[in-house]
Amino acid sequence: MRRLRAIVVSALVVGGAGLFAVAGAGPAQAAPVICEKFGGTYIQNNTRRVQNNVWGADTAQCIDVNQNGGFTVTQAGHNNATNGAPAAYPSIYAGCHWAQCTSGSSLPMQASSSQFAGIQTSVSMTYPSSGTWNAAYDLWFDPTPRTDGQNTGAEIMVWLNYQGSIQPIGSPVATVTLAGGTWQVWFGNVGWNVISYRRTSPTTSVNFAVNTFLSDAISRGYAQRSWYLTSVQAGFEPWVGGAGLAVNSFSYSVGGTGGDTTPPSTPGTPSASNVTSSGATLSWAASTDTGGSGLAGYDVFREQGATDPLLASSSTNSVNLTGLSASTQYQVYVRARDGAGNTSGNSALGTFTTGGGGGDTTPPSTPGTPSASNVTSSAATLTWAGSTDTGGSGLAGYNVYREQGATDPLLASPTTNSVTLTGLSANTQYQVYVRARDGAGNLSGTSGLVTFTTQGGGGGGCTVTFTGSPWNETPTSGGFTWNFTIRNGGTTTLSNWRLTVPMPANHTLTPPGWNATFTVSGSTVTGAPVSHNVNLAPGASTTVGFNGRWSGSYSAPSGLTCG
Repeated sequence: MRRLRAIVVSALVVGGAGLFAVAGAGPAQAAPVICEKFGGTYIQNNTRRVQNNVWGADTAQCIDVNQNGGFTVTQAGHNNATNGAPAAYPSIYAGCHWAQCTSGSSLPMQASSSQFAGIQTSVSMTYPSSGTWNAAYDLWFDPTPRTDGQNTGAEIMVWLNYQGSIQPIGSPVATVTLAGGTWQVWFGNVGWNVISYRRTSPTTSVNFAVNTFLSDAISRGYAQRSWYLTSVQAGFEPWVGGAGLAVNSFSYSVGGTGGDTTPPSTPGTPSASNVTSSGATLSWAASTDTGGSGLAGYDVFREQGATDPLLASSSTNSVNLTGLSASTQYQVYVRARDGAGNTSGNSALGTFTTGGGGGDTTPPSTPGTPSASNVTSSAATLTWAGSTDTGGSGLAGYNVYREQGATDPLLASPTTNSVTLTGLSANTQYQVYVRARDGAGNLSGTSGLVTFTTQGGGGGGCTVTFTGSPWNETPTSGGFTWNFTIRNGGTTTLSNWRLTVPMPANHTLTPPGWNATFTVSGSTVTGAPVSHNVNLAPGASTTVGFNGRWSGSYSAPSGLTCG
């Protein structure tokens, strides 16, 4: 938890500047021993700052600052409970932390800046055999170029090592290989998103591009490219003890100086499938990256002479191209990029021709009769045998209708032969059929009917509570983080629940969200469980959420339902 650190520091700044005797605005070029709770000093010509930062306890802690770029914890009397917050975060940093800014860092810097990929950092540490602590980076992001106060975007923690029965904020969501190591990814929200990468095998040193971890967080919906990096910090979170923890060296650079200059390997030749008059799916053999910053993704270009336009960017070795011209040959190649901004050589060319547009009058074949599963009080999953299309424009998707008399309402329009219907009425019979559609707009015949009845609603079985954290980027626009806690208040297991969120006007979801699969239909967002929370025992709960954007004025959602 770092919320308490922000509150305590804020209170002390207001209540008594005398507590910051070592941490004044002027530079201190000596190498002092600092014992003040929030004391600190600038080193290396003001380009780094070392801080004691005892934000979570009243126990004593002292650090011996090394003017060459590090510090050692010489005294630490901490004894915090391991199921709560740590006592402190003694650390060294570049950037801005609560109005204490180092020089020459170029921070805050928007993550969309061309310079951002070149931000590189490294650290070397020493650990004692006693105590309960972690050794971790703290990378702070804010929706605005903030230099003071609490950051409200994302906090990315990179755990090199830990000792004792402690864990990151939130819960584990994935395991990834980045920056030359394997990391368990944790996610939680404490008023801002906290994404922790805990190394599966401890290390005393690491060297990485900040963009490596940010790009992964963005791909999971936990951060945004429009946010600003405000500081890069490396240090320790002690719960019990902590004497002997030491940062031996710390580096930070912009532009990749001394960092990863090795490009990824060249990706394989792209192959095309599912080609229609306006789209195609490309896949290729993946690249590898050995430079240390990690593989960040791929860019797909069209070979077109002097200037090759960028068609798409992907974080994986496949991509769906859309908006292509009908009856047109495309020659495409792929280039990999790493976290430091290095790019690979060009792949060999892949060639395909889109189908003819406008001339196709042949409808797709009739899809199979749908079958229903995972039926709840407000949702159901339908699957059916897929259609084929021989008219040249390609199969574009399906329309799912409810049989209801003279006018059959359209319930959904998926691109594959399955769909999860949401927003259904409880204790209601539905008769549903499917029609396929192709790229030219032709519709197939009607499938057979499937009949199912939703479960009864009410009874207090499923409840949802909401917490939200909005921010302003201009007076009339900004973003938000919303969390929803789904709780089973019934006496039997709640399976395959659904969360329904009516979105206020001018509020939109930024996918993908966390701990649930979110879909958008009109002004309604629906959340479905993922593997680890599909079943909730009586009294159990799970917290899901997503980031989003608002314009005009911010409003919290109302009319939330689950079932």
